[in-house]
Amino acid sequence: MPSKVTALPVKRPFGETTRPDAWWVQPIAVGLGFLIFIVYSTWAAFQGQFYASDNLLSPFYSPELWFPAGEPSTHALFGEQPGWWPSILPYSPAFLILWAPVSFRLTCYYYRGAYYKAYWPGPPSCSVGTPGTGYMGERKFPLILQNIHRYTLPFALLLLVFLSLDAWHALWFEAAGGGEELGVSVGTVVLTLNVTLLGLYTMGCHSLRHLVGGMIDKLARRPVQRTAYNCVSWCNKRHMRFAWFSLFWVGFSDVYVRLCAMGIWTDLRIF
Repeated sequence: MPSKVTALPVKRPFGETTRPDAWWVQPIAVGLGFLIFIVYSTWAAFQGQFYASDNLLSPFYSPELWFPAGEPSTHALFGEQPGWWPSILPYSPAFLILWAPVSFRLTCYYYRGAYYKAYWPGPPSCSVGTPGTGYMGERKFPLILQNIHRYTLPFALLLLVFLSLDAWHALWFEAAGGGEELGVSVGTVVLTLNVTLLGLYTMGCHSLRHLVGGMIDKLARRPVQRTAYNCVSWCNKRHMRFAWFSLFWVGFSDVYVRLCAMGIWTDLRIF
């Protein structure tokens, strides 16, 4: 019986496709979105100032371990800038903690696919020609470093604890007669929404989903683990949405606190 002859797929030149839609819009928008956030967050981290305003602390600087020399901060956990910091390098509290959220997002499964298409078009979109050899996998250096994602998860979860404490501290204001009083301001809402979105993004992590439920075959016999798995799965289905919402809002949160600290905006009390 004669065998059926199947033609090999033809390699398209870069950008060639039969798709009638504007496929290039998404990778360009993703690339610009990442670029804007990277430029702003790098600039904000190097500032080392205007990151706290009364009871508000920028998420880029949370937790603040040591405050810069000569600039006391009530948010710092351990006091003034450590003596072991090299004098030839500029000091910013953000330098000590940003590695955790950056490494978590940089190696995120969704973000990998997004920025691979935007900056390393292999391919830039489905059924579109790929330049050169295209995507070659994550089994060799440097892309094999993407596998540290599962190890960055504990740090991302720990950051949620500190950001939750920041939202709690944002509920307390200096009272007219001394002491503190409970209240809500626009800044309180901003920081609370920030940790909520970051929590939904982090809880949708593929590594967390595997950790809470993917290590056994029958979840039906583990009701607590099954409930946790279903909750993470709900977030996981919306991982892309929460990834972008949280990325935008964490940047906006820093902008809000920074402008309040500079006296450009006033953190209005709601009650």
